[in-house]
Amino acid sequence: MIEQAVHEPFPAAPPVVVGVGTETVDAALRYAVDEALRAGCALHLVHVVPVVPLGSESALASAEELDKIGAETLALAAERAEELADGCLAVVEELRRGSVVSGLVAAARSARMVVLEHGHPVADGRPVTRTVAGGVAAQTLAPVVAVPSGWVAADAEQVVVAGVDAPIRAGEVLRAAVARARELRAGLRVIHAWSLPEPYESLHADTAEDRRWGQRARAEIRAALEEIADGGPSVPADVLAHRGREIDALLAASEGAALLVIGRHDPVVPVGSHIGPVAREVLRQATCPVLLAAPRGRR
Repeated sequence: MIEQAVHEPFPAAPPVVVGVGTETVDAALRYAVDEALRAGCALHLVHVVPVVPLGSESALASAEELDKIGAETLALAAERAEELADGCLAVVEELRRGSVVSGLVAAARSARMVVLEHGHPVADGRPVTRTVAGGVAAQTLAPVVAVPSGWVAADAEQVVVAGVDAPIRAGEVLRAAVARARELRAGLRVIHAWSLPEPYESLHADTAEDRRWGQRARAEIRAALEEIADGGPSVPADVLAHRGREIDALLAASEGAALLVIGRHDPVVPVGSHIGPVAREVLRQATCPVLLAAPRGRR
C-alpha cells in the first residue's frame, strides 16, 4: 500500500527523489532542493515503513503506530524542504511499506536522481559493509547521490572530482562529471590511480613503466574529455594519473570538493548486482557528496 500527499501540481519532468529516514536528512534535503530548483522539477520525498508481521507479539510498535511515525517524519521533511526552497518547489510525500531499499528502488524508476543521506561508520571496530545508497545503486539505473550528514555546499571548493578506473571505459563517469561541473559552474579534477596487490605493491618502486602508464592514461582521459565536450562549453580540467591505492587517491582528491563522481556495476540481473568494492568503500568514507553515475550513460 502506498500513500501520497502532493503540496503543489506535480511537474511532468522526472523528480528528484529523497529517501527520508528517521535520522536527520537535512544535508540530503539541501542538496536535493538545489538540484530540483536547478532542474525545474519536483521534489519527491519517500519514507519506507517496516512491515510488522501479522500476529507478531514481539513487535515494539504496531503497524498503525509505525505509519503514524512515518507520516509525521515525512511531514517534517516536507516542511523543511519547502522552507529551503522558499515555497518555489512542488513537494510530493510518499509513504511506502516494506524493505527500505526495495521501496526506494521502486520510487526511483521515474526519477531524475535519488538523494540519500548517510552518517559516518560507527567507531566501535565493527566493519560496515552495506549502505542504503549502495543497495539502491545496485538495483536502479537512476543516478544516486549519497550526501554526508552535516555537509554544506557553501563550504565546499567549486570542483567536481571524477574517479576513473579504466580510462578507455570511463565514458559514463566522465560524461556525468562534465555535466555536473557545467551545472555547478565548477572546475573538474579527474583521478586515475593504480597499484599491485600486496605484497607486491610494497616491493615495487616507481619505474619508467609507471611513468609511461601515467602518460598514456592522461592522454586517454584528455581524448575522452575532448570528445564529450565537443560542441559544448569547455570545463577546466586537471587530469591526475599516478601510482597508489585507488580508494586513497579518491578520498584525498575529493576532500572538501563539491562532488565526487564514480562508476558502478550495471544492475543487469533482476535482483541487482554489487556496486563494486571501491564504490562501497567511497560511500563509507567520503566527506563530500558522492554521485554513483548511471551505468552506460542511462537514467
